[in-house]
Amino acid sequence: MLNDIANGTQMFIAEQPATTGVAYAAMLDSGNFVLASQNSTNLWESFNHPTDTILPMQTLNRNSTLYSSYTKTNYSKGRFLFTLESKGILALYTANFPLESPNFRYWATQTEGVGFQVVFNESCYIYLTDINGSLLSMVSNKEVSMHDYYQRATLGFDGVLRHYIYPKSNGSSEGKGTRNWSTVSFKPPNICTAISEKIGGGACGFNSLCKHEDEGQIVCQCPKNYTSIDTNDERKGCKQNFVPQNCDETSPETHHFGFQEMLYIDWPNGDYEHFLKVNDDFCRQSCLSDCFCAIAVFDKATGGCLKKGIPLSNGRIDQGVGWISLIKVRIDNSTYRQEVPRARKKENSVLILVGSVLMIIISYLIVSLITYLFASHIYSKQAKVSKLYPAVDGINLKCFTYMELKEATNRFKEELGCGAFATVFKGVLASNNGRSIAVKRLDSMVRENDLEFKAEVSAIGRTNHRNLVQLLGFCNEGQHRILVYEFMTNGSLASFLFGESMPSWDQRREIALGTARGLLYLHEECSSQIIHCDIKPQNILLDDSFTARIADFGVAKLLQMDQTRITTRFRGTKGYMAPEWFKSSPVTVKVDVYSFGILLLEIICRRKHYEPKIENEDQMILADWACACYKKKTLHMLLENDNGEEMGDIKMMEKYVMIAFWCIQEDPSIRPTMKNVTQMLEGTIEIGKDGFLLAIWFNKITERTIVWSANGNNLVPQGSQVELTSDGQFMLNDATGNRIWYAESAGTGVAYAAMLDTGNFVLANRNSSPLWQSFDQPTDTILPTQTLNQIATSMLATRLQITQEVDSCLH
Repeated sequence: MLNDIANGTQMFIAEQPATTGVAYAAMLDSGNFVLASQNSTNLWESFNHPTDTILPMQTLNRNSTLYSSYTKTNYSKGRFLFTLESKGILALYTANFPLESPNFRYWATQTEGVGFQVVFNESCYIYLTDINGSLLSMVSNKEVSMHDYYQRATLGFDGVLRHYIYPKSNGSSEGKGTRNWSTVSFKPPNICTAISEKIGGGACGFNSLCKHEDEGQIVCQCPKNYTSIDTNDERKGCKQNFVPQNCDETSPETHHFGFQEMLYIDWPNGDYEHFLKVNDDFCRQSCLSDCFCAIAVFDKATGGCLKKGIPLSNGRIDQGVGWISLIKVRIDNSTYRQEVPRARKKENSVLILVGSVLMIIISYLIVSLITYLFASHIYSKQAKVSKLYPAVDGINLKCFTYMELKEATNRFKEELGCGAFATVFKGVLASNNGRSIAVKRLDSMVRENDLEFKAEVSAIGRTNHRNLVQLLGFCNEGQHRILVYEFMTNGSLASFLFGESMPSWDQRREIALGTARGLLYLHEECSSQIIHCDIKPQNILLDDSFTARIADFGVAKLLQMDQTRITTRFRGTKGYMAPEWFKSSPVTVKVDVYSFGILLLEIICRRKHYEPKIENEDQMILADWACACYKKKTLHMLLENDNGEEMGDIKMMEKYVMIAFWCIQEDPSIRPTMKNVTQMLEGTIEIGKDGFLLAIWFNKITERTIVWSANGNNLVPQGSQVELTSDGQFMLNDATGNRIWYAESAGTGVAYAAMLDTGNFVLANRNSSPLWQSFDQPTDTILPTQTLNQIATSMLATRLQITQEVDSCLH
């Protein structure tokens, strides 16, 4: 077995006959790892449990399967499999990923009923035999010496089965001087054209194109104006990098779209409309006026026109394709021109030709003059430029000069806001059609400013999400550290929420959800995990449509993908800071969850988290007051600042309050993740009515895996208590003292309560005899040494609610 020392878990590797009689384990020269008995009989061997590779002397029997890895560096099971089916056919399949079942067969032998075993023999032939050992079909027939080469046959993450060789020395008979794995044969001959599945994305995923190269290698690429969904996993496919055409007939968008032409590409299947004997203009116009049409395919030879919608599947680059693919894209004035009628193009062709000749001559003279005047000037300034604008590796941002930004802000005249380390000014980029920008100038007198600047540019420059403020560029000139953001026309959430605008309940709900989604992206979805550390209304900005956009990553701390926590000095704003900041405890993403909980209460109640001038002292601290209102069932008192809209949706408001309470738990491990929060706000998962659960879980596992609960159907509010009375009654009471649950059969004589290592919670007498035990009252789980009797009624049912454990949970 494989032991995970960090969390105490075990994974069985050899589960079958290797349970008794094993005398030793050995790694054989063949590459076979065996567990053997005293007389060297193999009780278990890795050759019988292949993953994605087979080696010389290894065989595959019926129902044996190789699974490709997920990616080149991720060795979990992937999207393809190579199997000898029970009916004797040796085949390559796409998988119903993420399931392991086969989907589409893209290569196979004609051996139904007779195929019995795949052999990789000493001569390094790979072939299929029948039950008598007779050869039925060759998989790889290139003879290579085992003496000179290491060999393997691997099902690659791209779905191609390749026979590889690697020279054992530089003096091998073939490929002298080379020392790497090379391919001698592969199946199928061309996977790009071999896969044409009706369900699934094809060899490279939806909306992508598969290009076949030498030695069976393939390249996955996106069509023009499409971009990869995940650069680390290109087989997730591609997406449009523009806003798709809407289907509102009252406001058609045909004038906003045009076509990019591509040759030699094909997306078999998936046509939803087909016209015959039409011309090119008809095909284009038909697709332009159809909001479902993503690509039109026109065959000039036949006059055929096919229309295809998203997602596109089985995409490949094929030089044998004679038609034109017209990819519909949204027109950008800086890149594309609107479609022009063919007749006008022909009328202007002569003028264009004459004008082009004149322009070439004039351009040549101008370019020669400019080159002469400025070449030496540019050369002399080259070194200075590199010093003025230090590069930030891996980020494609505009580098502004200080004078550009000084001019754009009219000498930093209009101040938008001021923080501890920076001041933000409004500016206008004359070079970009008068686009408004927000210019954040870091205080050069602050000691940590250079670190703040580099952290913020590095973090934000790699982010891309609709709920984050976009960083457009920066200035790193001399002592000047300046960041340039897109300008948010509706200001901050603070001014919108606490001002006179009276935002509606629906607007506030959307703002809360947008903020949660932005934090989820920072915590779990961007390339480097980011802890914001200062979530508050002033750092939530609103765009033209009042969409929430998280700003100010100047205090963000980056975590590498293999880290989970950091320890640092105080960050953030008083009132929004999680308790762990004041305890010198490790700081995790849960500090942002806490801050979001306070922010969510402010959004719900339309008031600040602290109001020192309020007459009723009990209402000064919003979180305490909200908790008191919840306990007294007077949540409506929180809505005094509202226009009454929330009162009609009091159940939803109560749900939001419970989510906020969960977020601001003192123990970070009890707080939900931002993924949980987002799902609850979206309504895809539910939070319990009251929110707290008395439960037993594994206390040495980071994720709290509940194995028993007392009050799953009747959750309790904050402030509830667990009590063992003097007369032996063990009960759970809510904040008002009402009994919610008790151990029914625990009568008199209870001396103590104990949590056993088995996971059994017991009430025992002085003789340590159990009078009541949780093992006799199971919920949805049983544990080792636990039994289910006829008398005991098991309630093994799945909990359908996301719940949170009360502070006095049993460990």
